[in-house]
Amino acid sequence: MKKFFKEERLCSKKSLDLLFKKGSSFLLYPYRATFLFEAQSHQFPAQVVINVAKKRYRRAHDRNLIKRRTREAYRLQKQSLLYENLENEGQVLLLSLQYVGKEIHPYSFLEKKMAQLFKKLLTQIHHESN
Repeated sequence: MKKFFKEERLCSKKSLDLLFKKGSSFLLYPYRATFLFEAQSHQFPAQVVINVAKKRYRRAHDRNLIKRRTREAYRLQKQSLLYENLENEGQVLLLSLQYVGKEIHPYSFLEKKMAQLFKKLLTQIHHESN
């Protein structure tokens, strides 16, 4: 399952507000991850939104490049590193990935950081649930 379906994107205004008001977050350069479990049934265990600040990257093509690289790193690693380790039935993980880096990094760097982010996210989830 290496596709990134529309249903995996977090678009709901209500869910986004809830995520940023009640969610937990951590920083793993160049990303700030905010996450929250919401009690609802969903065909995918997680929904994600990817943000790049317009204040830091004025040009749309720079923001789009970063978002494309981040989405690709997420898409290729989500199944093996994230979905298989989420065992919360009847809940969906709401996840926000905000790019806070000061420069545009190559894809290989973002791919490594995404793997580290998934590992840290899972330890945070297990730590909070206990």
